[in-house]
Amino acid sequence: MNRTRRLAALTLLVAPALVVGPTVAAHASAPAAPAAAKCNVEVDSAGKYHVWGQGFPAGTTVTYSGSTSGSVPIDKSGRFDLGGLTGSKYTVKTADGKTTVTCTAVHH
Repeated sequence: MNRTRRLAALTLLVAPALVVGPTVAAHASAPAAPAAAKCNVEVDSAGKYHVWGQGFPAGTTVTYSGSTSGSVPIDKSGRFDLGGLTGSKYTVKTADGKTTVTCTAVHH
């Protein structure tokens, strides 16, 4: 009788864990959504423009266009950084064309 009660009590403790466990595991394994891509432009002390961005697909390349144009690789953190540019208005586009971002002027 005592053994039966212990098994019943153990079942009450273990059963919820069996139900919740897969749900928690599925939630924990879901990939995190990437940060929204954004781009900023700032004026440096020499009067040149500095353009930087984050939230882009890591290991890819983006093209930038404005007063100057070209391409730049995205690092493993999803970021890029360009300096010594002319002009303050830039647009950045991923190589696959899925993401286009207009750079926002940052004032300090």
